[in-house]
Amino acid sequence: MNLRRRLGTLDVALVTIGGIIGSGIFRTPSVVARDLGSPVAILGAWILGGGISLLGALVLGELAARRPLDGGLYAYLRDAFHPALAFVFGWMLLFIAMSGGAASAAIAFAGYAAPVFGIASTPAVLGVFAIAAVLLFTAINALGVRAGANAQNGFMFAKILAFAFFIVIALVAPHAPAAALAAAPQPSLGLLGVAMLPVLFSYLGWGPGTYVSAEIRDPVRSLPRGLALGVLGVTAIYVAINAVLIHALGIAGLAATTTPIADVARVAFGPVAQRIVGAVVALSLLGFVSNQLLTAPRVYYQMGVDGLFFRAFAKLDPRTGAPIVAILVQAVIVVALTLSRSYDQLLNYITSADFLFLMLAGIALFIIRARDEKSGAPEPRMRVPLHPYSTALFTAIAFSIVAGALYKAPTDTLIGWGIIATGLPVYAIFAARKRASERGIG
Repeated sequence: MNLRRRLGTLDVALVTIGGIIGSGIFRTPSVVARDLGSPVAILGAWILGGGISLLGALVLGELAARRPLDGGLYAYLRDAFHPALAFVFGWMLLFIAMSGGAASAAIAFAGYAAPVFGIASTPAVLGVFAIAAVLLFTAINALGVRAGANAQNGFMFAKILAFAFFIVIALVAPHAPAAALAAAPQPSLGLLGVAMLPVLFSYLGWGPGTYVSAEIRDPVRSLPRGLALGVLGVTAIYVAINAVLIHALGIAGLAATTTPIADVARVAFGPVAQRIVGAVVALSLLGFVSNQLLTAPRVYYQMGVDGLFFRAFAKLDPRTGAPIVAILVQAVIVVALTLSRSYDQLLNYITSADFLFLMLAGIALFIIRARDEKSGAPEPRMRVPLHPYSTALFTAIAFSIVAGALYKAPTDTLIGWGIIATGLPVYAIFAARKRASERGIG
């Protein structure tokens, strides 16, 4: 029994948007404004971040077109390099990145949602809200990929409409005087580089669209298009939000606040602004929880199919076609992380690892292209424009971020890599068991 192909281009685009937009856009604009101090530079940084992310999405898109394989990036790393590298990628997703991200978003959702309903934000209340969100989306995703995608799509449409409403309101609300919009001297390249880090982290999350490749009706066509459309959609939203924040608050006002969207809403809506913004942020975070619980179990499923993880992970529900064991195990880990509140430090440790694996994806495209040329495999319709230069540029940017993290926070970065490397002995155990089974002794 195989995963059922139920998804199209629009689903992939919305999964991509859902994987990117969490809570970062509610904080990062102020950080970037403080670093750059110029409207042109600020908007340019967000456009550049979108361009870099689009380039990365195109790299994954060509990999998907050349290797429309279950598990997406996991499979590309497995085929280009070695199953051990793919395994530690999946290991990182299960125990830190996706599970920790879902736990962090669930707790943050609870923190915003409780005041919206007029409930005191005690630790017990936050825990109940967070775990309820995790269990709700676990149940929905257990009903199959179409049910999970429908829930994800509904939240994404609501999120997009909420942002569009905010943009319109910000344009008609009282705005900063012209003097407040005056640009500071153009920032140096060094400052632009510093500002690009939070921008690029705000764009992270366009990879999970590849995890559901086995459930896309025409992955060779729909996956690259969906990834590109999703990144372009997020870029449009991010640039528009930053433009209206500059319009409404001015450069100094935007740089001085830590809650820019709430500040604009307060001017537009008055006392009810806090609840309105809280509801929008809660909606955004809930959509992010949905995204993590929908996409990541497909990677663990493929690890089980490959014989590199527990066989139970490869089992599909006969009625819904969902990888039910993978979904339930991830839910248990997310709930455990939510209760322990240990996810934030873990996520800090492995943040640079996201770019490490994206850098490896860029290298993987060079390897897989060379193999296809040598074997005479037909060229896919979707190819990265200006390859090899564009692919090399993306790979170099990802490398610079990893190197920058190692330079700026060597201890945390090395701890993160050490945590990820704990998957290697586990891989060795499963690989040995697989070899024994293939020889007929296991």
